[in-house]
Amino acid sequence: MYPPKHHQEYNSKNIKQVALTYPFATLISAQNKKPFITHAPLILHQDKLVGHIDKNNPHVDLLKENYPIVAVFQGPQTYISPSIYSTPQLPTWNYIIAHANGYVTEIKDAKTLKNSLVTMTEYLESPKHNYTLSHDDPRMDRLINFIHGFEINVEHWEGKFKLSQDKTPTDIENAKQELIKNNQQNTADFVNLLFERHF
Repeated sequence: MYPPKHHQEYNSKNIKQVALTYPFATLISAQNKKPFITHAPLILHQDKLVGHIDKNNPHVDLLKENYPIVAVFQGPQTYISPSIYSTPQLPTWNYIIAHANGYVTEIKDAKTLKNSLVTMTEYLESPKHNYTLSHDDPRMDRLINFIHGFEINVEHWEGKFKLSQDKTPTDIENAKQELIKNNQQNTADFVNLLFERHF
């Protein structure tokens, strides 16, 4: 990602936290100059990213042995108006992004794939755990042949946290509050609008 060092995040724990908190990733591969992009949840488990997609997805051919891949995790982001600052500034955009660069290993064994589905569900159900996926759920046996499971062996994590770090402490706090407020409000407004149009 484009550097400016004051926007780069070097703490691997903070970068991985983006993936843990916002696990719905954008998977990017390329073959013969053609990009393949898929959106899917990935769970960080034992220092690997674990996921699965439909076997009919053409991206599957690049989610096998030792293919390079990038997984992008996007945290909160928002436009920042100069009106929120206590000092003269220009408009900007703040955001939190994490990239995981690595190589793919296919999960070929049905039992291992089932375990990965159970682990993913357990993670996504936390902290309340209102639902538990059982290893011996008969629906798993019916679906397992239609699922392509994979692990990403991450070689490099990269984080870009553009959070008005180059501003005064007061302006940094104002930008933080704006990021929180706008994400909550924008999500509510957008989802409500879609539901009004479709239902």
